[in-house]
Amino acid sequence: MTTESAPTDPAQADPVPAAPAVPAAKSARSLAWTRRRHSVARFWREYRTHRAGLVGLAVLVLIALAAVFAPLLVGSDAQSVTGAPGDPMESPSGEFPLGTDQFGRDLLGLLVWGARMSLTVGLLAAVLSVAIGTLVGITAGHFKGWYATVIMRITDWFLVMPTLVLAIALAAVMSGTIWTIILAIGVTTWPTTARLVRAQTLAVESRPYIERAQALGGGHGHIMARHVLPNVMPLVLAQTTLVISGAILTEATLAFLGLGDPTSVSWGGLLQDAREAGAVSAGHWWYLAPPGLAIAVVALAFTLCGRAVESVLNPRLGASR
Repeated sequence: MTTESAPTDPAQADPVPAAPAVPAAKSARSLAWTRRRHSVARFWREYRTHRAGLVGLAVLVLIALAAVFAPLLVGSDAQSVTGAPGDPMESPSGEFPLGTDQFGRDLLGLLVWGARMSLTVGLLAAVLSVAIGTLVGITAGHFKGWYATVIMRITDWFLVMPTLVLAIALAAVMSGTIWTIILAIGVTTWPTTARLVRAQTLAVESRPYIERAQALGGGHGHIMARHVLPNVMPLVLAQTTLVISGAILTEATLAFLGLGDPTSVSWGGLLQDAREAGAVSAGHWWYLAPPGLAIAVVALAFTLCGRAVESVLNPRLGASR
């Protein structure tokens, strides 16, 4: 007698273990980071072809390292007036390579400490200026009509007003601290960035994928944050490097006019001290030349880096290498 085997019930069969699925969000995130790494590597390859940009970057790295490690390089007491190691107005020598100031302090140490103030103010003021300009430019390019008209007329008013005069007015009515200088520079130098970003925003929003995103229900915040901002960021990055040099020069000018932070040493403050000490009429060139050259070198280095970045991000500019 033959026995028929019962048919196998698919529901009772042992399930085949499925391969663990990779979460879609994690996969998309890793893909995004991979693309960013490739973009950074491609940017660096292109940047290295610009010799002037490399020279500017090397100079900035050296000055930034000197500013960061100033306590180790020149000591934390280099700014002390009571413990000055030399005599007032000594000319350059082996002990003091750049001479001494009116209090007998080593000018080389003061120059290194001044890099901290000047670079900090330049970077933070430029970031504030570019942030305001980017926000104004994107919103003015996205929201058309009366809002764009009003905001651009305000921008035009800031453009025709002398930036330095506005910064002096703000610094004069507020307390003389580093944050006052940063605010005075940041809120007076944003109009150029705003106009550039607005023009780029109008160009981006004329593309078909913006219309498709709006048809799929994308709101104003989504369009500006996810589609417009990433496309204007190359312009913003290049503009930031160019604004920093102007911010450093403005800070030096304010400090030279006596509107800087009196408790901190900066390159503009050193020029102000040299003027008050009569270094110009007495012919003490070592008191005037180093801070002025430092300001010029840093401004030139940032300009070279900015031109290189601009050329990499927009090859049609055809900047020299």
